[in-house]
Amino acid sequence: MTFSINYDKQPRKFLKKSEKHIAKRIIDKIDQVLKENPVPHDAKSVVGKSGVFRIRIGDYRTLYRINHIDKIVIVIKLDKRTRVFQ
Repeated sequence: MTFSINYDKQPRKFLKKSEKHIAKRIIDKIDQVLKENPVPHDAKSVVGKSGVFRIRIGDYRTLYRINHIDKIVIVIKLDKRTRVFQ
């Protein structure tokens, strides 16, 4: 059961502005982890936001929603830990 990954506007802009090696690391981790299992063991539910999960990639956090019907993971926010929850 493979899920496809979609990126909202903010994550695309963040990845475009990031250094190439950081962007590659983040994209590889998202593809590796979320395609096969959208709720891995280290994913946490975000308090106060229904249906939003987060995964940690080093100093960065990825917030995402899951559409189980269409088998899509939608990355809604991507940033450093200090800024992602603002």
